Amino acid sequence: MTNPPLDHQYDIAILGSGPGGYVAAIRAAQLGFKTVVVEKEALGGTCLNWGCIPTKALLKSSEVHHCIQNASDFGISVQKVSIDVQQMVKRTRDVIAKFNTGIAHLLDKHNVKIIKGYGKINPAKNITVATQEGDVEVCSKHLIIATGATSRIMKGIEPDGNLIWSYKEAMIPDKLPKSIAIMGSGAIGVEFASFYSMLGVDVTIIEMQNRILVNEDAEIAALARQALNARGVKVMTDTGLKYVEKRKEGLDIFCDTPSGAVTIKADRLISAVGVVPNIEHIGLEHTNVVVERGCIKTNKYLQTAEQKIYAIGDVTSPPWLAHKASYDAVLCIESIAGITRPRVIKPRSIPRAIYCHPQIASIGLTEEQARVEHKEIKIGKAYLSGNGKAVAIGEPEGLVKLIFAEDTGELVGAHMIGAETSEMIQGLSLVINMEGTELDIINTVFPHPTISEAIHEAALNAYGKGIHQ
Repeated sequence: MTNPPLDHQYDIAILGSGPGGYVAAIRAAQLGFKTVVVEKEALGGTCLNWGCIPTKALLKSSEVHHCIQNASDFGISVQKVSIDVQQMVKRTRDVIAKFNTGIAHLLDKHNVKIIKGYGKINPAKNITVATQEGDVEVCSKHLIIATGATSRIMKGIEPDGNLIWSYKEAMIPDKLPKSIAIMGSGAIGVEFASFYSMLGVDVTIIEMQNRILVNEDAEIAALARQALNARGVKVMTDTGLKYVEKRKEGLDIFCDTPSGAVTIKADRLISAVGVVPNIEHIGLEHTNVVVERGCIKTNKYLQTAEQKIYAIGDVTSPPWLAHKASYDAVLCIESIAGITRPRVIKPRSIPRAIYCHPQIASIGLTEEQARVEHKEIKIGKAYLSGNGKAVAIGEPEGLVKLIFAEDTGELVGAHMIGAETSEMIQGLSLVINMEGTELDIINTVFPHPTISEAIHEAALNAYGKGIHQ
């Protein structure tokens, strides 16, 4: 391959255009770097095309159906309700297309070059891109790996696009099956359980751990399980999926449980057992980049052991969240530009949300973790059954739980389940990242009536000052 032309020489080259890659590209361009993004599929990565955004669009459809089914509670009579799942899917694809176009516009606005094709690091530590017109070499002073993550595949239970689904097939059904089994009860599994059950599908969750949502606070996870059970979802914990046998129109799923072997019959099986970083077949063998436990090792500014190569987002470490990737992106680019921050946010200070019904949101230490890390803690709780807004909108089920270090009063953990909690968690993210205390929350005025008032009430309750509970 000959030396690349000047139009293929850049300050910064980025592999991937997800919420890490495209944000890095825009910030780099803002700081005056000549920047290129290499993307083999649609702009926006998994988050936009097969993750965060389409699942929220689908869940909204199922929530609308749920509201119509319960319309009589609000004095509204609906005679007939029908489900058009193909229209639901079309709507999600339309939403995605809008943001695909939006990202392309933003990159163009900032003069970021986009090269479509499969990019791989070559021995010269540049990127060779296999495009439709042939191979192109992209040279850069700095190279950022932002290739994201993909579904973890269990041997013998590989998605086939027909009876066994990955998250992709689960998002684009051409019709609703009568029954679905879901292997895994993390965020992905629970969101799909919520979506399909609210549309009337018979759902079974298969989880090998002793509870669902093992990364969440145990009390919140227990309430989530109760909510799923109330909607007819069968949750099987301490259950190992051994193997499946495919039938013409479904599957026999053989499992081990504490009570013995059981067979679950389902029309479809969704594999939702987590994700793994996309680091295979991208040319790492030509670098000194260190990989530990499947993740690329970096310093706090996302630089790898290879001086010119950086890695951001899901390829580095948990939590595997889009907003973490975007944070990484800006931190990385500003570090390259010589802009250093006095403090880098710790992974535990990054909020997360699960968009099941009711929603779950959390940040910081769980109660179990806090009891290990702190000698004494104070816990404040506020149940949404006592919150005026929650009751008024017909969503009284839920809990806000705050955890404080007793010696300093610092907020070290916040966990919620209930309506609109994904929108409420950011205020507590600010408190935690500013190392705020119970007084910072107690001395804040919350608008009334809002579900966020439960945050104030929980802080008051932690210190025996509660007004309404």
